[in-house]
Amino acid sequence: MSIKQSILNSLNEWLSPTFDLETQNKIKEMMANAPEELEDCFYKNLEFGTGGMRGIMGVGTNRINKYTLGKNTQGIANYMHSVFSEKELKVVIAYDCRHNSNTLAKVVADVFSANGIKVFLFSDLRPTPELSFALKYLGCQAGIVLTASHNPPEYNGYKVYWEDGGQLVPPQDNEIIQEIENLKYQDIKFNVNNDLIEYIDADVDDAFVNSTIENASFDTTQEAKNNLKIVFTSLHGTSIVSVPETLSRAGYKNVSIVEEQRVPNGDFPTVKSPNPEEPEALSMALALAEKTNADIVVGTDPDCDRLGVAVRNDEGKMTLLNGNQTMILMTAFLLEKWKKAGKINGNQFVGSTIVSTPMMMELATNYGVACKVGLTGFKWIAKMIKDFPEMEFIGGGEESFGYMVGDAVRDKDAVAATLLICEIAAQAKEKGTSIYNSLIELYVEHGFYKEYLVSLTKKGIEGLKEINQMMVDLRENPLKEINDERVIMIEDYKTSVATNLITGETEIMPIPKSDVLIYYIGDGSKIAARPSGTEPKIKFYVSVNTHLDSANDFKEAEQYLDEKIKNIVLEMNLI
Repeated sequence: MSIKQSILNSLNEWLSPTFDLETQNKIKEMMANAPEELEDCFYKNLEFGTGGMRGIMGVGTNRINKYTLGKNTQGIANYMHSVFSEKELKVVIAYDCRHNSNTLAKVVADVFSANGIKVFLFSDLRPTPELSFALKYLGCQAGIVLTASHNPPEYNGYKVYWEDGGQLVPPQDNEIIQEIENLKYQDIKFNVNNDLIEYIDADVDDAFVNSTIENASFDTTQEAKNNLKIVFTSLHGTSIVSVPETLSRAGYKNVSIVEEQRVPNGDFPTVKSPNPEEPEALSMALALAEKTNADIVVGTDPDCDRLGVAVRNDEGKMTLLNGNQTMILMTAFLLEKWKKAGKINGNQFVGSTIVSTPMMMELATNYGVACKVGLTGFKWIAKMIKDFPEMEFIGGGEESFGYMVGDAVRDKDAVAATLLICEIAAQAKEKGTSIYNSLIELYVEHGFYKEYLVSLTKKGIEGLKEINQMMVDLRENPLKEINDERVIMIEDYKTSVATNLITGETEIMPIPKSDVLIYYIGDGSKIAARPSGTEPKIKFYVSVNTHLDSANDFKEAEQYLDEKIKNIVLEMNLI
């Protein structure tokens, strides 16, 4: 096959003495034996998405390696020197269980130290939320965590956090990207200054766990904690170093851990995908729950920022909750606690995202607090906290199984969320009810909202073209009717324009641009289309709703909504 000139130019650069012999030899071997794979390695540069930079490990500009990470780190170091010129510069670095995470973390530390920046480097793997906590705790200007969340074993990634503890947002993200793009690979300083690297562990761990217990505990009696039977799985990830300890210190002793998944392992040998959104990932935990007659199952993803939850339904069978349901349960619980404590005065808010359940708005309105809605990604919820310092942040979440309790951690945090959901379960059980019944009660009070996610994987260059074309078609040939209901509004976040299809009126939306398109239907349904920023996928989020007169109507109403979702998915050819 012929290789494009732009790719040849990159190849020639990577075959220069700037790059080590091992890298050069790998490229030569691929030129001889795998030219198609080589093209995928070099056809673009890895970019920052909603969760940072994530990709397959290997050689090339489109891969995670010491040079792509080194270049990003050099750019961040240069930027830090320019914007914090009057401060002692400090960063903190963490990493997860993935292959090469520890060595890549050391490369990143080396580059920062070579640029005269003090580095706090965790001595072993740690959960991502602890990185966000440690950044503020240690008074750093930036933080890096090496992780690829729930991606397959061949992936790794690089998340960047700023001085408020949240991930990069405008204008810093674009300014740093510009700084990186202006660099050449030979500009990277790899000459480590070990005097500037300090390893951290127990002291920060203790502070993180204590902070978590302070923020996510709500007067649960010890008897209720003793009576709650918990099954926990870390899915071979980092949560094993924090979640069991946090639950134990908080008073939860009746915890069974899935031993086969306890040891961190970047191959994730017992699951197809270490993603708590996937029912298969929690199958071993569910089996253990049956053996132990557990009340609740919690599983976290490899970097411990998201959690999957299963609880017993009214027939006593374990039922998996989706991210919207856990978000609603946690938010309602927090709002009720704040209300009973007399802490709600109209100056509080909860956070959500444009593709998450509209039920968050209903909850917030009912309790007299604001619900601020941002783009996908917890960096936008963290930005809300920074943008509205005069308001108190209660909690926030998104449909992809993430939640943030308070603002001690400025990112989704499965350590605090695990403790919180156990508090909810323990208190419900003590009252003779359950999480499942509590959720139905919320549906009766606020409306029954049900969501469904369709995620289509499209890999490689052709896959990216296909995803882009799907978004073009949805924009240029918008659907006028879905499931025999008229489309009444289209929000295009790429142009920031909302169009009322009934009146023809348009409105500029005051929110950053993003490649997201949302259709609103006359019956209250909502369909959002969004290419993933970190995976080769396009996602469609379907939300439908109805009214419940009583809990007795739940099953019939659920069948009605399931049928509506099925019809929408079929009509839009999403299967």
